[in-house]
Amino acid sequence: MNYTIIDAHSHLWLKQDTVVDGLPIRTLENGRSMFMGEVRQMLPPFMTDGRNSAEVFLSNMDYAQVAAAVVTQEFIDGMQNDYLEQVRQQYPDRFFVCGMCEFRKPGFFDQAVSLSERGFRAIKIPAQRLLLPEGRVWLTGEEMMKMFHLMEERGMILSIDLADGDTQTGEMEEIISECPDLKIAIGHFGMVTRPGWLAQVRLVRHPHVRLESGGITWLFNDEFYPFKGAVRAIREAADEVGFEKLMWGSDYPRTITAITYRMSYDFVLKSDELTDDEKRLFLGENARRFYQFGALPELPYIKNMSE
Repeated sequence: MNYTIIDAHSHLWLKQDTVVDGLPIRTLENGRSMFMGEVRQMLPPFMTDGRNSAEVFLSNMDYAQVAAAVVTQEFIDGMQNDYLEQVRQQYPDRFFVCGMCEFRKPGFFDQAVSLSERGFRAIKIPAQRLLLPEGRVWLTGEEMMKMFHLMEERGMILSIDLADGDTQTGEMEEIISECPDLKIAIGHFGMVTRPGWLAQVRLVRHPHVRLESGGITWLFNDEFYPFKGAVRAIREAADEVGFEKLMWGSDYPRTITAITYRMSYDFVLKSDELTDDEKRLFLGENARRFYQFGALPELPYIKNMSE
């Protein structure tokens, strides 16, 4: 393969056991989880023990020729800082991991300081989960801004998923203005199938802000493979901000309940609507620069039994 592939949005956990908006999320069996009131297929059914481990992911990455991955976090998976610290220490050349704080209640600044001291180089905010029934947690609140200044000073990356459309883009503009050197990666391709998604894309016009496509295949799931609407959306975003600002992400493992891991990016490779250079930037080169990955393995293509 002539491209270095880097996944800019993935998840790992050994067990789900948490509560979001008062509803439980916990690992069951055969890849299923109790998810906020219903049983959902969280993982492929052959992952019978519910362990979404780094080793299983590496096996998928090697087969799909994905050289490295950014592991982000979400409240629905519970706090995974301890496990991701182990992953970073065990596989430093393959994984860039994000820490996460309990942003739904005060006191998270000290957690952010601790994450930095433990060696985490990024912090994830699932900001769409901060529109709480008991009151919205503002991204521009005093404690948040104190944390963003700390991250800017220490060269940490903010990984953030936003609520639909322009719900939180005004807050993001204020953060970028206050912390112009803070590196920011916006997830879920701006919630591309929702009204007003380009408001999130336009944040990427700022020098240190990027947009990654984690979840784009589930957002276009109704259309399904080869996701031609997703390719058109990638082109539309690039017309707004340039291809050098966009990164591919899979949202592994949830997306591979519907498609294979390779399918989560090869719809881009197979498209005739993008140039080779655009594919190279989007699928890995932009992420390599933004997350400062070092030497990465060259992974061979392995034929499967259908070939």
